[in-house]
Amino acid sequence: MTQVKDMIDEKLDFALAEQLGWVNAWDGIRLLWLDGKTNEFRGKVTDWHPSTDPAASLEVQAKAIEVDAKMYVWNLSIVKWKDAVEPEDIDGWESINLEDIGDLLTATPRERAEAAYITLQGARE
Repeated sequence: MTQVKDMIDEKLDFALAEQLGWVNAWDGIRLLWLDGKTNEFRGKVTDWHPSTDPAASLEVQAKAIEVDAKMYVWNLSIVKWKDAVEPEDIDGWESINLEDIGDLLTATPRERAEAAYITLQGARE
């Protein structure tokens, strides 16, 4: 499997859409994202880029937090710092200071997308 760090933005965007259960479909004019279960329109493929767009990255972050909040924080700390906040420390926030929390909150879209991908991928395994 390709490491998430090695994925180009477009590959990561498509992989995240797949993690969300979306499929792409051609409507005769453009390529669209549809919910794989309901066929509900989710957006145009050309307009949804969580690896670079702050709003789209927050969308995948929200899904990852919904699936496993602790694991998302753990994965985001690895993406940002190449090290992790230990899962048992997340409960009490005893070993992470406010500056570190601020650093996590200012993650780039790419960092949020990578952490969300890792979290969602782990939830599927």
